[in-house]
Amino acid sequence: MSEPAELPVRPPTLTDALIPLGALALLIAGSLALFGLDALDGPIQVALVLACAVAALVALRNGHTFTAIQAAGRGALASVTSAVFILLAVGALIGVWNLSGTIPTLVYYGLQVLSPGWFYAAAALICGAVALSIGSSWTTVATIGVGLVGIATLLEVSPAITAGAVISGAYLGDKLSPLSETTILTAQIADVEVHEHIKRQVWTSVPAFVLAFVVLLVIGLVQPTAGGDATSSDLAELGEIYRITPLALLPVVVLGVLSARKVPASLALLASTLFAGVLGAFLQPDVYRDFVTGAGNIVAEAVQAVWLAMANGFDIDSGVADVDRLLSRGGMDSMLLTIWLILGAVTFGAMLEEFGLINRLVVPMIDRARSNGQLFLTVFGCGFGLNVVAGDQYIALVLPGRIFRAEFEKRGLAPTNLSRLAADSATVTSPLVPWNSCGAFMGATLGVSTLLYAPYAIFCWASPLLSVLYGFTGFRIERTSPAPTMEDA
Repeated sequence: MSEPAELPVRPPTLTDALIPLGALALLIAGSLALFGLDALDGPIQVALVLACAVAALVALRNGHTFTAIQAAGRGALASVTSAVFILLAVGALIGVWNLSGTIPTLVYYGLQVLSPGWFYAAAALICGAVALSIGSSWTTVATIGVGLVGIATLLEVSPAITAGAVISGAYLGDKLSPLSETTILTAQIADVEVHEHIKRQVWTSVPAFVLAFVVLLVIGLVQPTAGGDATSSDLAELGEIYRITPLALLPVVVLGVLSARKVPASLALLASTLFAGVLGAFLQPDVYRDFVTGAGNIVAEAVQAVWLAMANGFDIDSGVADVDRLLSRGGMDSMLLTIWLILGAVTFGAMLEEFGLINRLVVPMIDRARSNGQLFLTVFGCGFGLNVVAGDQYIALVLPGRIFRAEFEKRGLAPTNLSRLAADSATVTSPLVPWNSCGAFMGATLGVSTLLYAPYAIFCWASPLLSVLYGFTGFRIERTSPAPTMEDA
């Protein structure tokens, strides 16, 4: 029996492109309306899977085969393999760093030197310096950021504002570091030398961070705090549970060295995790023994404790609620909801890209962008919009570079304008979207919902706004040739 003839593939209409986006918006809005912030614990993941089904039906209707749809899904999953392993490694690291005393030691020393009045601004500055030196916002947030949010809890200041400050600093450093893979990728897509790209980014990144720093400093100075009594008791409790020593911070040093040497992030995180597990067995034997309730053998206790902390996280019942909330975290299993979220989001985005639905929306927008300012706004809308609908910052970075490169060249605009605008539009807005791989990672790692910290990630709002403003005003816009047929905004 002969196989049925395949339907001819037809280009998507505007309605075809809008149907999956409308379905996604309706499903996510419905999940948030019904479940509130708890929607991130499953309902939004279901919404994304259902939106994938809608996109698949549109593709089938246009003549694409189900085999092609499966291939698009496989490509999407392959694109986030490294992110999945990083997430699992981060979950393991948080659990073991709590077990071994690394995070408690960071918190203990941090409580002694950080004042509530300037805590938010200092958090942004510290994370900015760390991310600049290692070139990774994810690693910075998963290590120093986790410690700073823990300190915020014990200082009785807002974890949500702290998370926003941490992310502001982490993304500043990531954008300006020549070690950052997203910085290198953005420069390559726009055909710009990396250091030239970084120089142009300074014009939006530094003013945006200064604005964020000032706002965070003002918030910290005017925000009422509960005082230092709770902090003193928490310090005493941490000192009773753990042996507080600078040696417990060696896993941070190991991670920093490996990151600076460009060891793949997942391997660097796992190496630091295992090192912390071995070190902690010598520094915190009582904590290990209590965690596994006595396995009968010192070596067996250490192995079992580290293994359980990597798998299911660390758990403690100290009798002090704040300390228990701070330390009872981590484990690879704590990242499974986040991985589910990312898989659904990138699969949806891959279908929109593979079957021409994104291009169908963007090309008319380019045609309507008559001025440079309107073109810059269109690039921003594309980058941020892809973070929302595609769920992955790499898609949001790569596609605008492909789509708009010829248009910038046609208008006599230097490629450095596009590289800066792409980074401002895609990289820094990615942690503001709860189902984006970056937003999901930040929320899961810091233990603060994306919707709660997003208003305080001031750098992530200010940097793209400045970039678009420069397009309308012409400030710091470089040209390769005059374009008399185009109106300069």
